[in-house]
Amino acid sequence: MVNSYKELKVFLKSLTERPKLLLHSCCAPCSTHVIMLLKKYFDITVFYSNDNIYPKEEFVKRLNEEIKFCQGQAINVLFTEYNEEDYLAAIKGYETLGEKSLRCYECYKFRLEKTVKKAKELGFDYFTTTLSISPHKNSEWINAIGRELENKFNINFLYSDFKKEEGYKNSVKLAKDYNLYRQDYCGCRYSLRERSLGHGKTEKDNS
Repeated sequence: MVNSYKELKVFLKSLTERPKLLLHSCCAPCSTHVIMLLKKYFDITVFYSNDNIYPKEEFVKRLNEEIKFCQGQAINVLFTEYNEEDYLAAIKGYETLGEKSLRCYECYKFRLEKTVKKAKELGFDYFTTTLSISPHKNSEWINAIGRELENKFNINFLYSDFKKEEGYKNSVKLAKDYNLYRQDYCGCRYSLRERSLGHGKTEKDNS
């Protein structure tokens, strides 16, 4: 079992075949470095499932950027239709909590559950997410949720802490190189509100 980024790199180099990986992506900029890292080892399909994003126009804008980037990498993109009500139900009771709180934990879990179910349905060998590329996301939570879902659905979860070894900085550079839209808030209505009030840092603050 892979339990660190160092072990992940060793594991990747040990692969003798190209397993099928369903990669949940929150946005195109975050997916750049992860795709460049993993596409040498996996047959990747990107899964854009982000009902947390608000408003719908922002969801569509980020989806279109993801498709644009992935087309250039010859990678297929699957996506779910927008339904913010599902997200709001998933984080019910935690709405007033800030970034990096249990609100975010439930959001990670909500999106990873959708990912593992789709991976199981379509016969993928592995699933993972780009979420850990961000310095604002809790990688320990993400990996703990992934392991729990791995056991529940009997499908391999690929350990992720893609911010390691300047992964986040590289994703910022790649986003600029590919002229991708980079949002200035995480995505949900609560992070947008927090941004407007000047609370906390956002993805662009680390550029």
